[in-house]
Amino acid sequence: MSSTYGENLKLSIFGQSHGGGIGMTLDGIPAGLPVDTEKLQSFLNRRAPGQNDWSTPRAEEDRPEFLSGLLDGYTCGAPIAAVIYNKNTRSGDYANLKDCPRPGHADYTAEIKYGGFQDAAGGGHFSGRLTAPLCIAGGLCKQWLEELDIHVGAHIYAIGGIPDTPFDPLMPQLGKIGTVFPVLSEAAGAAMRQRISATRAEGDSVGGVIECAVTGLPAGIGEPMFGGVESRISAIVYGIPAVKGVEFGSGFQAAALRGSVNNDAYLVENGRIRTQTNNCGGILGGITNGMPLIFRAAFKPTPSISRPQQSVSISRMEQTELIVRGRHDPCIVPRAVPVVESAAAIAIFDLILGNTQSNRRKQ
Repeated sequence: MSSTYGENLKLSIFGQSHGGGIGMTLDGIPAGLPVDTEKLQSFLNRRAPGQNDWSTPRAEEDRPEFLSGLLDGYTCGAPIAAVIYNKNTRSGDYANLKDCPRPGHADYTAEIKYGGFQDAAGGGHFSGRLTAPLCIAGGLCKQWLEELDIHVGAHIYAIGGIPDTPFDPLMPQLGKIGTVFPVLSEAAGAAMRQRISATRAEGDSVGGVIECAVTGLPAGIGEPMFGGVESRISAIVYGIPAVKGVEFGSGFQAAALRGSVNNDAYLVENGRIRTQTNNCGGILGGITNGMPLIFRAAFKPTPSISRPQQSVSISRMEQTELIVRGRHDPCIVPRAVPVVESAAAIAIFDLILGNTQSNRRKQ
């Protein structure tokens, strides 16, 4: 199923943007893992809409109701099921989109794929609204990883070409990320917010890049070939609407380097093997090497903009002008930061559940 992810855990996302509710089921989770629902709600609030002037005005509490899987603050071994009820929908704003698809959105491809039976309101199952249940699963996985002293954090790497301070690839300082606007540099954050505000005033939108780090990972997690850490993370990150690119470590910049520069030289420090640099982003051969895992995800501009766009009438088979109604983010990047963290946490926890690393070494 296209809305299911995982090999050792199984995550399934359900619902539509303007349906009765959205939710997730998470199976394969061991019994006895602690769950802090207040901490989870604080995490979900980072993604929730309608909280500031750089997001959509659609106001939703995004407060999950757990139907199964939790008992007295711990997982009980049953599949974890949770639902978030949609309470602030305006489906009439999208009535024309089955016949007149939005450029840059999945309206046209969904029409062809599902023959007109798809729910177009708010983007239906293709909406960024579906990242809320992804964050339920991701918020839980983040908590369980922290029990293992593994931490996941992300920040806005760039918006509209305005860069933030990058993570230190050897020691990402996750605790220095801003809590209101997730950047490392306050000055960069102020410039980004100004860019978003100006773009919104022009009836347009802007994209950006999110950088994510995972610290505390031991060496030896992951599989070669098709089960590599990059593959498993990329698979779920590409499930986030609007993601158009993923790179690890030095990424595409490595193509311009020589091997003598891109190679991460080894050293022994305090009784453990580490590298002097981290161009590989903590992964070699699809397997973690014990250094911080670093990757970046590129987000396209929000396709739903208020300025007129050229589209077509599918029923009349003629070109027409489209005015998009509804409530939309001028830039989805700030709200997508916890979503990227969620995707990474789910992928890493799935890998840890299936880690077959040998505890013995050849003598």
